[in-house]
Amino acid sequence: MANHKSTKKRIRQTEKRRLQNRYFAKTMRNAIRDLRAMETKKDAEAKLGSVISLVDKVAKRNQIHNNKASNIKSKLMKHVNAM
Repeated sequence: MANHKSTKKRIRQTEKRRLQNRYFAKTMRNAIRDLRAMETKKDAEAKLGSVISLVDKVAKRNQIHNNKASNIKSKLMKHVNAM
């Protein structure tokens, strides 16, 4: 168990960040899944901007690499354009 005040604070911060990171990553994955499942191109185009924004936010937080974010965005755009 932590004895120092700073160690206790670090534990609190780490847990809070871990939960936030899980939330952002899961939200991004769900948004991608929902976009891929859409039937109409019009709906997919409307949702594409918000999904790309989520991917960028997760990459900005260093949860995924910038190149992976670019690959995801590219594949999503190709998917929507091919509908």
